[in-house]
Amino acid sequence: MHPKNRKITANSLRFSVFTILRFVRYSILWASFAFTVTAYAQKDSIALDPVTVKGFVPQKFMSGLKIQRIDSASLTQVRYQNIGDVLSAYTPIAFKNYGPGQLSTASFRGTSANHTAVLWNGLNINAPTLGQTDFSTIPVAGFDQLSVQYGSAASVVGSDAVGGSILLESRASATPFHVSDGRQRESFRNHQSRTDVRYAARLSDQWAFSGKTALYNGRMNNDYPKPTRNTYALLPTETFQKGIVQDLFLLSRNDQEISVHAWLTDNKLTLTPDDVQGREMTRTTAYRTMVRYQVRTLTLRTAWVRDIIDYAKGDLANPDHSVTDKFSSRIEKDFTLNIGGDLNPVAVKTGGEWTHYRSRVPGYARSPVSENRTDFFLLTRWQPTARVTTSFNLRQGLVTGFNPPFTPSVGLEYGLIQKTLYNLVAKGSYGRSYRVPTLNERYWKDLGNPDIRPETGWNKEIGLEQTFKAAFGGTLRTSATFYHNRIKDWTYWNPTRNYRVENLQQVLARGIELQLNYQHQTGPWRTGLEAGYAFNKSSQEKAYDNYSQDIIGKQLVYVPEHTANANAFVQFKSTKLTGQLQAASKRYTTFDNSQFLDGYGLLNLLAEHTFAFYKFKLVLQGQVRNITDTFYLNVRNNAMPGRSFALSLTFSYDSQ
Repeated sequence: MHPKNRKITANSLRFSVFTILRFVRYSILWASFAFTVTAYAQKDSIALDPVTVKGFVPQKFMSGLKIQRIDSASLTQVRYQNIGDVLSAYTPIAFKNYGPGQLSTASFRGTSANHTAVLWNGLNINAPTLGQTDFSTIPVAGFDQLSVQYGSAASVVGSDAVGGSILLESRASATPFHVSDGRQRESFRNHQSRTDVRYAARLSDQWAFSGKTALYNGRMNNDYPKPTRNTYALLPTETFQKGIVQDLFLLSRNDQEISVHAWLTDNKLTLTPDDVQGREMTRTTAYRTMVRYQVRTLTLRTAWVRDIIDYAKGDLANPDHSVTDKFSSRIEKDFTLNIGGDLNPVAVKTGGEWTHYRSRVPGYARSPVSENRTDFFLLTRWQPTARVTTSFNLRQGLVTGFNPPFTPSVGLEYGLIQKTLYNLVAKGSYGRSYRVPTLNERYWKDLGNPDIRPETGWNKEIGLEQTFKAAFGGTLRTSATFYHNRIKDWTYWNPTRNYRVENLQQVLARGIELQLNYQHQTGPWRTGLEAGYAFNKSSQEKAYDNYSQDIIGKQLVYVPEHTANANAFVQFKSTKLTGQLQAASKRYTTFDNSQFLDGYGLLNLLAEHTFAFYKFKLVLQGQVRNITDTFYLNVRNNAMPGRSFALSLTFSYDSQ
């Protein structure tokens, strides 16, 4: 298997005592500093201010960038699915998906899988060995809020945010007690289950407590009735997935917050399980933990993440075992600068983040390997008038053995028209991006390159957003965004040198994105439409060697030029019917564009009814996926399943 995609995995879910003790000492050190600062901050405090839960809110400093928030109703409707399914339905992001429960990676604005930053409560959770996230391993149960930031935001987010960022956040519960439990049965003997418990209580006049405990479990047997579709094989697979999410919040009336977050997940994928000689097993396990303390405008965060990857072929009893630990600390301070009076202060966030990686991978030339990364940042937001909002951000990263570029960005939003029933806003941004090479790219035996350079690029975009209130009796929002993103020193596993990794590409991604959202309500009736379209031309524009001469100007592999999605619903009281469309144009499978996979369009239908009595609810939902039984390939020689069905039943109780 090619080292770029290889996942080396683990025998068991065992913790290292040394690692745990180290993490505990690490947390105590930061906690001691936090309480010292708190004592000083509270010394002269008298007034009791209302609680404000800030957490990590990078969107505040992303003026001019396109940000799409997936609403809670949409997440609830797909509660048993993963974020790859959600983003495919609600955004124009192109996904390379091998099938239900299998590897799913994103191509965001024409970039590759390791050009998308995935942040969990502000912490980048991309695997440091691969530099990417398998979206099939991130279920909706793992977070409370999902936002999609388009384009480069390296000055705010850091490394990997070249094509865009996926922002996952946990939120404190305001409900005294809420519990939900449900199960979904699907075609091909697949099933999912999920249990959520949310709770909140006031401990004293000063402090309130809230939390969430979520457990999920799923099995994708993928027992297809036929082994082939249109002469293409349906690859037999089995996937087991389970996990637990724990969020705890202590909130104070004088603007203090202590939160603890833990997310433990285990995903096991077996290809061709009945073929004793040819089967492959990949098991990915992640322990994600975080402690965060905030007192007024000072926030401290410490986190520990362990990524375990086990990989075996044929004999699954002795897999290769890879363990990577990530220790991270972050400190940030918010303040305001008054420019021209108190009516237009500049909001400023400044701070730093330190991360230490330690990885043991059998395929590396030496093991273990370690790396330190440090980031210093200054983020600003200024609204000099009611019409104008600007952001100016700076970041400098320091990495062991590297010199990442200085990363500035500037953004502007201007209200062209601001009326009661109509708003028109112009937006624009210009910023630098970078991506630090992965550990695999640096340390893989024979094929890794210790001298590989960080990728760097410049992203430009401009757009218009308009809102019509009372349009057709409802609210209509539309947007158009043009973008231009040039990335230099793009890393490439060079086939002319036995797939040794090198900086061999300069890629230009440019295109347009259109989005529309309409909501209407009349009495017990609600209707809505959300649609999007993206055109993306992503190609190599500079040749570094003879091999790349023939592919100048050609579309990158597995990046469709056209993608579209639409979600339309109609709801009467407690009954809701939703139709979904997902479409993509042809995708080339060779760099010279001589071979390609045909484009496709998929139609899905969801119907649900809520039975409510007293404080209890019972939600019955049915889904039909790929209604027209469309045949399509997402990767070469691996057919996707046809029409399938799912039925779920979810019971909930809310004390309010």
